[in-house]
Amino acid sequence: MKTQNRLPMSRRHFLRGTGAGLALFQIMPSGWAESASSKINVAGIGIGSQGGADVDAVAGEGQNIVALCDVDDNYAAKKFAQYPKARRFKDFRVMLDTMGAGIDAVVIGTPDHDHAVIAMEAMKRGKHVYCEKPLAHNIHEVRSLMVAAREHKVITQLGNQGHSFGSIRTLCEWVWAGAVGQVHTVHAGCDAFKEVYCQIRNLDKLGKTYDVPKGLDYDLWIGPVPFRPYAPFWVPWNWRGWLPFGTGAIGDWFCHVMDPSFWALDLDAPVSVRAEVTDYDPAAQGLTYPPATSITYEFPARKQRGPVKVVWHDGNNPIPRLEGFPADEKPPGTGAILFGERGMIMHGSHGGGGCRLLPDKLMDEYSGKNAPAEKIPRVKNHAWDWIEAIRTGRPAGSNFGYGGPLTQSALLGAIAIRFPGQTLQWDEAKARFTNHDAANAYVNPLYRQGWSL
Repeated sequence: MKTQNRLPMSRRHFLRGTGAGLALFQIMPSGWAESASSKINVAGIGIGSQGGADVDAVAGEGQNIVALCDVDDNYAAKKFAQYPKARRFKDFRVMLDTMGAGIDAVVIGTPDHDHAVIAMEAMKRGKHVYCEKPLAHNIHEVRSLMVAAREHKVITQLGNQGHSFGSIRTLCEWVWAGAVGQVHTVHAGCDAFKEVYCQIRNLDKLGKTYDVPKGLDYDLWIGPVPFRPYAPFWVPWNWRGWLPFGTGAIGDWFCHVMDPSFWALDLDAPVSVRAEVTDYDPAAQGLTYPPATSITYEFPARKQRGPVKVVWHDGNNPIPRLEGFPADEKPPGTGAILFGERGMIMHGSHGGGGCRLLPDKLMDEYSGKNAPAEKIPRVKNHAWDWIEAIRTGRPAGSNFGYGGPLTQSALLGAIAIRFPGQTLQWDEAKARFTNHDAANAYVNPLYRQGWSL
């Protein structure tokens, strides 16, 4: 087995990315860890959809669901009924103030634009936080949450559930063992929910007046972003396709699909990002996402690996059949292909599901009894990993120190979509674009009056 191309796991990488303990138990203050036999009191915020599934996952690990909060009584009704002993709230701030020390941790499953303000309020109160991906709606929020997690010494987890799968660990170990040689290019993408992420068809309906449904606190739903009148085209589901509230296909899927490459290649921040869009009506820019997108990132060389180009595809622009890709294989609709010097790794969405080495001879060379040694401890599931991290004081696998940079890359792409055909140069140390002042306005946009981090 060749090992000269192995990418070693640095201490920083290990601290940032694994769900393992060992020496990590020593990084938290004495007395931080919960008793292994105690139950953690958890509150769910934004429980009508994925947030409700996250609450169920935590409850499935035997924890106490003590409070539930949602701005929409109707959308959250089934979850409220499922946990009749949990106290009910509409405003997360009222819940945190009222419950106080009765809450140990929160699970956040609200729309993207509310993630940061809720997570920040919880961490300031010393609550552990599980937040759905993407971590935040803009880059300033991401970086602020990363700092706050360290300052308040709380256990955090990004909701990219595949990070706790065995398949992502297998993929990382293949890369580190040199199975495909140095990886130089990644093509990734998502072809799901096209009608959700592009809302051009509804633009001409926004001038009408719509009644806010009974049971929905729309002002709270809007939260920190500039107010705009209620429309049924973004509440409760299709906000994902509207720029003021969601982050499009790239925000919804990058943290799933690119997670394996981000971990295996120890990616951090790109030096540039460029978006190409198709059939993007000028009237839609600033409101909804294009029907087809291709976003190219350039990541600089790092440690023992060379530079990596990442190309993201979504909507009507699927991952293409590229040179060298086997003629009898079909590129994934939602997933990625890692191109190395001596082969490829192809996988699906969450956690590198269904990962395979290509050509097939590499599977024989690096699987079964020939599989590389396991370098990353396996975990039961994503909720379990977070709960065990709280109990033991170690970092969770996709803590904000890892999930933050992953989310930031997705959000850089979301900014690039606003300036198609222009290469944006990114300065990670200064957190700004060096060649585009207009793009910098979206790094830290203004909040609505009365809201702040």
